[in-house]
Amino acid sequence: MHLRLLAVGDRQPAWVEDAFDTYVARFPREWRFRLECVRTAKRSKNSPVGRAIDEEADSLLSRVKSDEQLVLLDEQGTALSSQALSGRLSKWRSDGRDLAFIIGGPDGVSESIRRRANFVWSLSSLTLPHGLARVLLAEQLYRAWSLETGHPYHRE
Repeated sequence: MHLRLLAVGDRQPAWVEDAFDTYVARFPREWRFRLECVRTAKRSKNSPVGRAIDEEADSLLSRVKSDEQLVLLDEQGTALSSQALSGRLSKWRSDGRDLAFIIGGPDGVSESIRRRANFVWSLSSLTLPHGLARVLLAEQLYRAWSLETGHPYHRE
């Protein structure tokens, strides 16, 4: 199973990149994890926000493979404990398809992405800065893997 994060916005503070890279470096080699950034659509006070959201959705969906499982990260999604995520990750892996996560733009994502998503996951009911969401995703994926494999990273 290969994992990807498709994220709107490419520039992140150094602390985000450092923390994200720290957890990604711990991922199992067979995941072949990749981060793919999509440029944030230009916004102006005279253009409707929906146009930017649709433009970002087109860019994101053009990168999603038809046979790929898609997980949308959204505060309106389903909350999971670390143990539940570990179980879900195991199910995703046994499905045999690659897995892509999406973090949308500053105004959210379009309905087309919501419809395409196989699962909508909430990292928190709080609205998170996108860089922090990247770090939390990486840490929780590493934690889920550690639970599944019996690695001592996670402690009860």
